[in-house]
Amino acid sequence: MPAAAITDPAAAERTNLLGLARPDLEAFIEQLGGKPFRARQLMSWIYKRGVDSFAGMTDLAKQLRARLDTLAEVRAPEILSVRRSADGTCKWLLRADASQAFEMVFIPEPDRGTLCVSSQVGCALDCSFCATAQQGFNRNLCTAEIIGQVWLAERELAREARGARTARAGADPGARPEERQVTNVVLMGMGEPLANFRNVVPALSILLDDFGFDLSRRRVTLSTSGLVPQIYRLAEETNVALAVSLHAPDDALRNELVPINRKHPIAELLDACWHYLDEQNGRSVTFEYVMLDGVNDSPAQARSLAQLLKGHPAKVNLIPFNPFPGTRYRRSPAHQIQRFRDELIRQGVLATVRRPRGDDIDAACGQLAGRVIDRTTVRLGAKVIGVAVHP
Repeated sequence: MPAAAITDPAAAERTNLLGLARPDLEAFIEQLGGKPFRARQLMSWIYKRGVDSFAGMTDLAKQLRARLDTLAEVRAPEILSVRRSADGTCKWLLRADASQAFEMVFIPEPDRGTLCVSSQVGCALDCSFCATAQQGFNRNLCTAEIIGQVWLAERELAREARGARTARAGADPGARPEERQVTNVVLMGMGEPLANFRNVVPALSILLDDFGFDLSRRRVTLSTSGLVPQIYRLAEETNVALAVSLHAPDDALRNELVPINRKHPIAELLDACWHYLDEQNGRSVTFEYVMLDGVNDSPAQARSLAQLLKGHPAKVNLIPFNPFPGTRYRRSPAHQIQRFRDELIRQGVLATVRRPRGDDIDAACGQLAGRVIDRTTVRLGAKVIGVAVHP
């Protein structure tokens, strides 16, 4: 998002610095009379230290801090509610506007902390097994709202960690956590990230930037339902891990489960995936496959899936279906999921089973619904002519 020209400070709307990639932040600072390196200092304060007050950014000149205080802000989404699962998963409901809300989820594990962020309020792709799709679609999230989820989660988790340490004798209440809480970010929340291309790509750049969140490209994952042209564009713009919602081994079934398949069938989608790996020197593509009882979970379907992927750098993540009100699907039994996984491995395809997390608070995969009240009800349904994509 290019920085707008600054004229009269009194009349200028404050610019939210969250979501400005480094080149745009440098341009903004230059308009204030600062040098480009000041933008790097500013990014370090915002993303590495979680500071939102310019007064506390002590290595910036006082005059620059005063101008920033007048013309800019660091504003993350507002928290409406927080729910915690028995397994430690945490889900935040965040305000989009007066009537809309979206969700993000933090999943703690012994060796990592994964934050699942949203890219849209609702979703237009109408996947039949997903709660988000049943809400309809309202709008794209801007880059500040996307990256603000990560900034906000790190601040909230750091605050909790400080509180826990303060409760122990001799703890320093002002100390920051020894290790960051969020080690991995996945764009697997509400919405289709590649349908919001122009806002998602700058967010990815901030996640990877040395002066931003400084995450390894292998620790940032974008999940798509299969917008093929945007996968080719993504290969030119960034280098993150790619996950693809496949969910079926043939076009007839995938047309039913993932309607975008009628526009971009499996063969076309896989060609785009292999191209992405070639361009980005990636290690593999993860194919997500939700396990639906009696729908896509037979050994024969496992063999068909293996035929699609065998010999390619691919791994399959089997996801036990997480039910939501009104769904017609059921979760495949555990023994059936295990049998499907074993068949894939026998056929030479790496496969794992995702352990459901946060399903007691509707935070598991496919359960995020947010609050989509004022809908622009754009659903593909049976008429897949196209999907609105913002370049």
